[in-house]
Amino acid sequence: MKVLYYGGQKSGKSKLAEAKAIELTYDKKPYYIATYDNSYADDEMQERLWQHEFQRADKFVTIEEPFELSLVIEQKGTYLIDCISMWILNTIDIELAELFEQLEVLEQSDANIIFVLNNVNSGVIPLDKESRTFVDRTGIVSQKIASFCDEVYEVKMGLPIQLK
Repeated sequence: MKVLYYGGQKSGKSKLAEAKAIELTYDKKPYYIATYDNSYADDEMQERLWQHEFQRADKFVTIEEPFELSLVIEQKGTYLIDCISMWILNTIDIELAELFEQLEVLEQSDANIIFVLNNVNSGVIPLDKESRTFVDRTGIVSQKIASFCDEVYEVKMGLPIQLK
């Protein structure tokens, strides 16, 4: 099963995605793929990471992978990728076709995969080129992921609204 949780910052999407991953797991802990590239030395983001780690406690096996998602997914497991937005940022200089190749591997995988993605497409067009590229890529990647997911939820105020 493939599931996408999509919403704004602090909307509750990670918490819902974690519950879904645990629900879909039978014989062992699900895997939590953390995509944040911790080389930015951002204290505020580090605090967010610690909060996520505390929230999931020991319910998951954590894999840190900011670039090559398709290399860490094995058949028959359950994986929560948190978050695709960070993965898009980490791979901003990589051709979109290469990202789609990775997504196609995930789509064809016989694993449960729960995707978490930030909604960054509802505001004004950003002024700088890099931000526009990020927002555009996020929209394109989210369409691709939503197209192959069995379930898609928009999350607002901790409430999942099923779109698919």
